[in-house]
Amino acid sequence: MHMHIKTKKASRSIVGLKELREHMEGYIGEVNKGRSFIVVRRSQPIFKISPPDEAQLWEPVVDFTNIKKGGVPVEDILSLL
Repeated sequence: MHMHIKTKKASRSIVGLKELREHMEGYIGEVNKGRSFIVVRRSQPIFKISPPDEAQLWEPVVDFTNIKKGGVPVEDILSLL
């Protein structure tokens, strides 16, 4: 069950939970392209999947690119948090 509902702002999609489970990789690709989906079970909306907003993106807490060859003691990492 996959229905497209056109609104004035944009195209929104409603996807059945089974459809989402069976084709997860395809939906992940569509979300990565900016699409959003409302997921339904027995015709009732249960959640929405959408790409993250810029404000919601992760920011690094510790820069692990400067790790020494032998590793970094956990105490050093914890002191940076």
